[in-house]
Amino acid sequence: MAFEFFAGASLRRGALGLAAAAALVMSGCAVQPRVPTTTNASTSLATQTSRAYHGRFAVQYNDQNGVQRNAYGNFDWQETGDTVTLQLRNPLGQTMAIVTSSPSLATLELPNRQPVSADNVSLLMQNTLGFALPVEGLRYWLQPSAAPSSRAQTTLDPESNNGRPKEIRQDGWTIDYLAYADAPATGVKRVNLMRNEPPLDIKLVLDQ
Repeated sequence: MAFEFFAGASLRRGALGLAAAAALVMSGCAVQPRVPTTTNASTSLATQTSRAYHGRFAVQYNDQNGVQRNAYGNFDWQETGDTVTLQLRNPLGQTMAIVTSSPSLATLELPNRQPVSADNVSLLMQNTLGFALPVEGLRYWLQPSAAPSSRAQTTLDPESNNGRPKEIRQDGWTIDYLAYADAPATGVKRVNLMRNEPPLDIKLVLDQ
């Protein structure tokens, strides 16, 4: 199946934007996926919440010199309690980066590199990859709902009978729900996320 946002010439021409990862990916190196562990404090929460998503992503952003860059490929999202593991792969299926985020620590792994850690997943991704996905917000936006941590403006889908959102504005992000899965499947199918400052445009397609 072809997806419109992967068909654009700008994406085909765009660099992956993962400078450190790209060279290693081209050489055929890949990071082996790592299963996250949880502490005793989060074990009870981990048994309550477990979600997994698989799909495609396309990211458009400006690098540190203000040059527009593009990154695209496939992703796997595993959420267990308050720990999220996000694996980004290139279109050939080779792992470009693995991000693990928990309330106390964030870790990012690149092929053939030692893992780097920080207490903030957004800063860690920005400093390492050149862009940062809103991991904490996505935990809720993919459900789909607004995050409970801050105020949000939600516009409901007028064509839906179950009150699902059409758009959410929160924390400087506009989350536009373009499509939901056809029955009997449920959940988000296509969603765009946009932030004006610094500019960042994320398109996601989720497989059911």
